[in-house]
Amino acid sequence: MPVVQFTPFASLVQPAFWHELTRLKVDVLRLSDDELSLAGSYSVGRSIRDRETGQDVALGCNISLGADAFDKTPTVSALSVSARGVFKNFNTIDEFKAADKAALFNTVADEMWTSIIEHKDTSKLNRFLLITFADLKKYQYYYWFAFPAFVAKPSWEIADDWKAAEEHLSADQLTSVFNALHADTKPYFIVKLTDGAAQLHTINQADTLLTGSDPQSIIIGFLDPSASPDNPGWPLRNLLAYLLALYPSHTTFLRVLCWRDSEIPSPGKSWKSRFGVVSHPDGNDATSKPTALGWERHPTTNKLSARMADLAPMMDPTRLADQAVDLNLKLMRWRILPALDLEKVASTRCLLLGAGTLGCYVARTLMAWGVRTITLVDSSVVSFSNPVRQPLFEFEDCLNGGKPKAACAADRLKKIFPGINATGYQLSIPMPGHPIPPASVAQAQKDVEQLEALFDTHDAVFLLMDSRESRWLPTVLGAAKGKIVLNAALGFDTYLVMRHGARAASTTHPNGQRLGCYYCNDIVAPADSLSDRTLDQMCTVTRPGLASIASSTAVELLVSLLQHPDGLHAPSPPPQAATTADTTDASSSVLGLVPHQLRGFLAQFRTLLITGAAYDRCTGCSETVLRAYEVEGFAMLLRAFNETGYLEALTGLDQLHAEGEEALESVDWESESEE
Repeated sequence: MPVVQFTPFASLVQPAFWHELTRLKVDVLRLSDDELSLAGSYSVGRSIRDRETGQDVALGCNISLGADAFDKTPTVSALSVSARGVFKNFNTIDEFKAADKAALFNTVADEMWTSIIEHKDTSKLNRFLLITFADLKKYQYYYWFAFPAFVAKPSWEIADDWKAAEEHLSADQLTSVFNALHADTKPYFIVKLTDGAAQLHTINQADTLLTGSDPQSIIIGFLDPSASPDNPGWPLRNLLAYLLALYPSHTTFLRVLCWRDSEIPSPGKSWKSRFGVVSHPDGNDATSKPTALGWERHPTTNKLSARMADLAPMMDPTRLADQAVDLNLKLMRWRILPALDLEKVASTRCLLLGAGTLGCYVARTLMAWGVRTITLVDSSVVSFSNPVRQPLFEFEDCLNGGKPKAACAADRLKKIFPGINATGYQLSIPMPGHPIPPASVAQAQKDVEQLEALFDTHDAVFLLMDSRESRWLPTVLGAAKGKIVLNAALGFDTYLVMRHGARAASTTHPNGQRLGCYYCNDIVAPADSLSDRTLDQMCTVTRPGLASIASSTAVELLVSLLQHPDGLHAPSPPPQAATTADTTDASSSVLGLVPHQLRGFLAQFRTLLITGAAYDRCTGCSETVLRAYEVEGFAMLLRAFNETGYLEALTGLDQLHAEGEEALESVDWESESEE
């Protein structure tokens, strides 16, 4: 009699599986090479009709893996069954190549055999193994499947070849089988024929059915993924091994149904399922573990070797960029900072007031940290002196009078990374010391309202303008609305980076006081610093490398603040923290210190950490100013813009000046000099 030949399983991996593996590797597995459970599925065998020859061409005997392969309960359609596997991903290509593949294979095969002998369990008969290496920089995935199957010695034989199932079962019986499988699809089952019908039972009932029934009424069935008319699919191989091991006396005569129908055929059409009678000689040691085989052959060379899926050419470049831009950040968590909360950084909406040298560098560094929402505000256009110092602009942006800086910078960010949500607004920020003519008051009010709306929809605000007074209104809004406000300002070879203290008293420095803002060290209100300036005063004259240093420092300060459990209310580090290696005090985040102010001196290549307390007469963040703004709104702001001395009178700085003058007048200078 002919020997039974089986159609091996072939893997069919959906691109979505590799995308999910990428996510799992970066976010969950990291450097772990632990084995995981994996779910594939297969369905009834399918074929297509060749239009030229009119013959049916069998499709592959496939196990398919999709995006849900790592789920515990993947979705499986009707007349498909799940197959559980063992997944192991290696960290390097060398580890993948050098892996002890025989040991991995034998471990899975031993598990399958144990489940047969000790538990009479068929759930692991379709067990498979997948080993991989994922090159996430090139989006190339090396992989090799194994579908362990036990080898019968001597081989199984078939009497009179495989025939159409309808030659041995009636249409009613086949319809009964279809209805039962459609309602509850099983990989393996037993069919018991009755008068003109068929009943389905589980393989676990084989003890009763094989020993207590007429052999002609019992059929061993399985869901067959093969469409070959002569060769059943791979699952039958292990089903026969199961029956041979547990019921050797009944294996001399087994009627087998290879179920391949996904629908009841229409009139005039034939059933696709196959039927055959197989047998195995008696006398072998049924409980001895047979050898196993099943490594998948390469579809091109037909050799036992791994395969490689190259997704880069077929992937959407935008999706490639979206996965790649955060790779460096996520790698930080693998070995260095497992507690780093990248999602919090990415979701922080950042408002950049100023799209010049500082604004361009801040935007680029924010993108490098994974921030996805960046809004820029600026009132000027790109000039010919900008592109060499401001990395978001090019020569063409200066032509025809220059493009608006904020919108141009936002467009350039989207060209660098299409996944960024970047927007630019051309907007003038009203300033103290710059009176607003009556005809312009309505426009100024619209500008203020737009700025207020931008503050409401953002979480962190960077003050990156080129004058002191332009920072006043944003300072007031940031304090009143409870936003993170960061300042960066440049001198010729010095810079200041600072975070404004929160309005709540819980943001304190070591002496228990609230942290100050940009204006807390001033005893005068911001005034006009832009008029009557020489050329060198109109331009920000600074060493070229200073802006990138200050900008990067400001962004790093923001990210450290976001990682601190107290966030906006994080305290300033104690004075000794700057000179010691201890970053474990309450002022530290997972990234280290969260200072209040950093003052850099490029001439000495030195940076000082400074803590400044809030000033109760500050013209920017004092409660007097904030309450006046909250009560009076734009009317209060308009007075601050137009009236010289208004902020001093509001905060009491004028009284402080008067007291100082009186103190000076009371000094007897002549008496002092005589002494």
